[in-house]
Amino acid sequence: MTQAELKAKSTPEELEMIRESVRALCEKFPESYWKETDEKNEYPEEFIRALTEEGWLSVLIPEEYGGAGLGMMEASVILEEINRSGGNAGAGHAQMYTMGALLRHGSEEQKQRYLPKIASGELRLQSFGITEPTAGSDTTSIQTTAVKKGDRYIVNGQKIFISRAEHSDLMLLLARTTPKEQVKKKTDGISLFILDMQDQKDKLSIVPIDTMINHATTEIFLENVEIPEENLIGEEGKGFRYVLSGMNAERVLIASESIGDGLYFVDKSVQYANERVVFNRPIGQNQGVQFPIAQSYMEIEAARLMRDKAAMMFDNGLPCGAEANMAKYLATEATWKAANAAMNTFGGYGFAKEYHIERKFREARLYITAPVTNNLVTSYIAQHVLGLPRSF
Repeated sequence: MTQAELKAKSTPEELEMIRESVRALCEKFPESYWKETDEKNEYPEEFIRALTEEGWLSVLIPEEYGGAGLGMMEASVILEEINRSGGNAGAGHAQMYTMGALLRHGSEEQKQRYLPKIASGELRLQSFGITEPTAGSDTTSIQTTAVKKGDRYIVNGQKIFISRAEHSDLMLLLARTTPKEQVKKKTDGISLFILDMQDQKDKLSIVPIDTMINHATTEIFLENVEIPEENLIGEEGKGFRYVLSGMNAERVLIASESIGDGLYFVDKSVQYANERVVFNRPIGQNQGVQFPIAQSYMEIEAARLMRDKAAMMFDNGLPCGAEANMAKYLATEATWKAANAAMNTFGGYGFAKEYHIERKFREARLYITAPVTNNLVTSYIAQHVLGLPRSF
């Protein structure tokens, strides 16, 4: 299939209708709302509830399970518009991509049990338990264990930088079911589970981590947590590859949020540069102000093209690892450039909270590092696309 043959599930007109509908919803949650949640370090509960009620978080869930049955392109547009409005889609984005592992590798019974309730908002799947203090990006080195005893697994371990655990009913949890020294490949022996956090809340210790952004980040201690064997996703020991299969969706959606952030900075910079008068002329008349904004915009638009390609390849069932990673890299780097251009355009006012730039500046920086650092993206392209030797 050539690039010209790639198609989104929706027509351009339908995609524009999605954009307009999401914008209309976001207008009910102005930047003052996001400023307040940021200052109070609160979860944007009202926004997530509205997003769920309008069905935007369930677009990737097939219609037979209560979702819209749309594609990655539509999901990308939704998250992009939320961030362009000045909001923070990170408060709900995980529900779009975490349930992908359930869709692709879960049993029919698991899908019937969970997906309709996730689609309706009765259950929230917002938490992904992967990262650990001693493993970092080396997921194969996780030390959380799941030991089979009878008809259930007993889980013990520690997770860190797990977002929205306090606001989620379910967690996708990655744990070792076979010790690393007993497997031929280090990626084997890792299993993926659906953890009912409400059922096991007495055996979970969730500790908030105070970070520079309001991202509901936590550290989690699991002590003899019990997971029924029917909550194992797919085959035991194959969880690592199940997680990898969902990474392309994650990369595309993170790229979309970054593109939204980047366009937010461009919009705000253009408006301020036209209105702000210094030395009897708008500052936007100066090339020193114009050029960084224009350069950022061009780079964001280029990243958007790569995002669109990756999303449509995903929707057409084509391998898109390279495209998804490149979209994430290009979008986050271009947006960070736009963030700095905005700070320079606003000058001292950029640091004033009432102008909102400093909040979005902090939020935009996250995606260069997480959920995957751009250094790892670069290594992936070097090895898997260019054929250079593995560097780690």
